[in-house]
Amino acid sequence: MKLTIREIAIFGMLGSIMYASKFLMELFPNVHLLGVFTVAFTVVYRKKALYPIYTYVILNGIFCGFATWWVPYLYVWTILWGVVMLLPPNMPKAIRPLIYMAVCAAHGFLFGTLYAPAQALLFGLNFKGMIAWIIAGLPWDFVHGISNFLCGILIMPIISILKLAEKNAEKTL
Repeated sequence: MKLTIREIAIFGMLGSIMYASKFLMELFPNVHLLGVFTVAFTVVYRKKALYPIYTYVILNGIFCGFATWWVPYLYVWTILWGVVMLLPPNMPKAIRPLIYMAVCAAHGFLFGTLYAPAQALLFGLNFKGMIAWIIAGLPWDFVHGISNFLCGILIMPIISILKLAEKNAEKTL
């Protein structure tokens, strides 16, 4: 996955946009565009989408602290990326938006469950403690999943913009 200088710049900017969008939306807990961007970047850039995703993760650590809450970020976004990578790229156009929105929503609904194993290891929780932690977070996961679904309406427009930008960049090179 060798990167060009152009890709390094673009992926740095896309990761920064992810971070800025999260920062700007922090007034609304568990409502953000991170899942939307992760899905859109994965559809357009495939394996290379990991670069802007991890740029976001590192920026989050730099500006918010590399604390225990940050450790699960090393894998939770990769899970969403992996699920999108498994989707067939030639899905019928009519169902793509709903599939992408549903995957994005599922990641939000499951966020606490995906986050829990790291929390259990870091804080010495047994299995019952981890389950209790998951249950305690279910209201927030509900908000997260619903907001991811609703924000998911932006996935297809972002994909279109990115593909258009890539197509125009190829013409100028």
